[in-house]
Amino acid sequence: MKKIMPLVLSSILLLGIAACGNQAKTSSSAPNSTEETGEVPTSKTVESNQKDATSKVRRDQLNADIRAREERHNITGRSTERANADLASEVRSKLEANIPSGQLTVTSKNGEVVVAGTVQTQEQLNKIDPLAKEIRGVKSVKVVVKIAPAVRN
Repeated sequence: MKKIMPLVLSSILLLGIAACGNQAKTSSSAPNSTEETGEVPTSKTVESNQKDATSKVRRDQLNADIRAREERHNITGRSTERANADLASEVRSKLEANIPSGQLTVTSKNGEVVVAGTVQTQEQLNKIDPLAKEIRGVKSVKVVVKIAPAVRN
């Protein structure tokens, strides 16, 4: 038993470290980092992402995710400091629910959020900053997003 406990604990810690990546994506085709804006999506990709993000089940999941993170934050002391992964995930959920055809990646560090990727229209691009700032704990938003209407395939 004494030999197995360190193994179990180290396995749990390793899994936790691997799962705590600081990036959140609005779709599987979003760029892998905020250093890139991603490829121009095909109309099929946009349609698939939009269909998923606008389904009632997915919207309920996104809203539940935001509420759960807010409740957990309230329970832990209501400070304005938020865990980077929580902040990025909450902003990602907000953007995915409101810009369903976007292919966005979100990172956060000390309340400074970076959003990168592509959106279909200028209107969607203009929504990113105010939507992200609706999340408690967001101090600033850097938007590195390009407008790339889907190409027909």
